[in-house]
Amino acid sequence: MGKRDELIARYADDLRTKCGMTPNMDLLTKVTIGCGPSIYDADASTVAGSQESELETVKKNFLIKKLGLSDGPQLMAAINSAIETYGRAERNKYRAVIYYMLVKHFGKESVYR
Repeated sequence: MGKRDELIARYADDLRTKCGMTPNMDLLTKVTIGCGPSIYDADASTVAGSQESELETVKKNFLIKKLGLSDGPQLMAAINSAIETYGRAERNKYRAVIYYMLVKHFGKESVYR
């Protein structure tokens, strides 16, 4: 098993145990690949849920640019909802897991087909 496969397994475990979701492994794999090399960097692979600038980056670079959503308060509400689901106290909120939850929330799975 390669490094990426190990990370995907870790993300799937987080979705099951910390978020109470049953992951679609095909979609999770595609979202993880879409994160690019950031998944291998300790800092870039996680989302700092308490940093406003980090949440703005998720909104602009992922929700608006990648998923093609229109800006509005519903975007930040969805990000905060994903962080609440993951658990605000959870130290390592993996970017791929947050992105996966956002893709599911907005029904944007078609972006990864």
